[in-house]
Amino acid sequence: MFSVSSKFLSNIRCYSAVIHRFKSTSERFARAVEDLKGVTTQPSNDVKLSLYGLYKQATEGKCTASRPGVFDLVGRAKWDAWNKLGSLSQAEAEQQYVTLVEGLKSPLEPTSMELKSAVPDGIVATVQDKVFTIRFNRPDKKNSITSKMYQGIIDLVKEVTEREDVNLLVLTGTGDFFSSGNDLENFLHMAKTGRTIEDLAKDAAELVRAYVSTFIDFPKPMVALVNGPAIGVACTILGIFDVVYASDKAFFQTPFSNLGLSPEGCSSFTFPRIMGNARAGEVLMMNKQLSAEEAKLCGFVSDILPHSSFVDEAEQRVKKMAGLPPNSLMYSKMLLRDVVRADLHAANNRECDRLIERFTSDEALGAVMNFFKGKGKL
Repeated sequence: MFSVSSKFLSNIRCYSAVIHRFKSTSERFARAVEDLKGVTTQPSNDVKLSLYGLYKQATEGKCTASRPGVFDLVGRAKWDAWNKLGSLSQAEAEQQYVTLVEGLKSPLEPTSMELKSAVPDGIVATVQDKVFTIRFNRPDKKNSITSKMYQGIIDLVKEVTEREDVNLLVLTGTGDFFSSGNDLENFLHMAKTGRTIEDLAKDAAELVRAYVSTFIDFPKPMVALVNGPAIGVACTILGIFDVVYASDKAFFQTPFSNLGLSPEGCSSFTFPRIMGNARAGEVLMMNKQLSAEEAKLCGFVSDILPHSSFVDEAEQRVKKMAGLPPNSLMYSKMLLRDVVRADLHAANNRECDRLIERFTSDEALGAVMNFFKGKGKL
């Protein structure tokens, strides 16, 4: 009698699961292409270009075409949207395309995503299946965060706090990066206003203070889907989140010392509490980069998901959580957060007060100048 080993059967099951997942994603992509034709809300130009680039990446792979001529502005914009996706896999491009389209066509109340708060360039905000998703959407800039993005996220999060159609907040990114943190060009834009460096430093620190405070006080569960590297404030803020799922290609780094700055995002409190003083010191002072595996081992990450299926698997986990009784989730979150809420706000205030001094220091100003000269290295 022919005997089939259990190992062989296990391999077959794994292979079948991969094929099923691939088929499922491709079918969803095909549906999304058709669904886009019926979307009634007009996407922003930023979203349109993202959709174009993801479609080309999904159907043709990495961009190998020559960039259109200087007078073909539309063609160049489309080419840039495709080319900036780099080596993003076709499967991942399909998944991201589906996510964008589903957000555009999600059935919402008239006032839902006609948000009172403006959604700035660099962010895609959607509500679907009780989940409010904020997506960093500047893949060509490694999803770095501009001043307008900070303020936009603050306004959006505050606005959805009381909405009954939102049980859960998700933060994620488009492309290869979760976010590279603060866009250093913010300093250049602020400098052009003609105000003193001291006033600009206070404004920048107050923006960070408000940004972090918004997440500290958000009453519903917050899930970070870290699809790639998380650097600077994009890393430190994760210590405030309730659940963090990371791609196996993600890493975590806070290069404050290299930039003459100091910790923010409550990391001076959350990092030692989560990963211990010794590891927190390495990360916050010595610029140590944590792999996804190291981050999970020290409790900074809840779980690691395969990059090839990250979007699908993370989406299923988020949907499951969003389907739980909302009041139970909110009160559980309240009990966990109230224990440390005052400590988090105190840490945020200390950190931002120090940042005012750091922003005006010779060390920080010199690091920023070197960065723009091409000498800076995170």
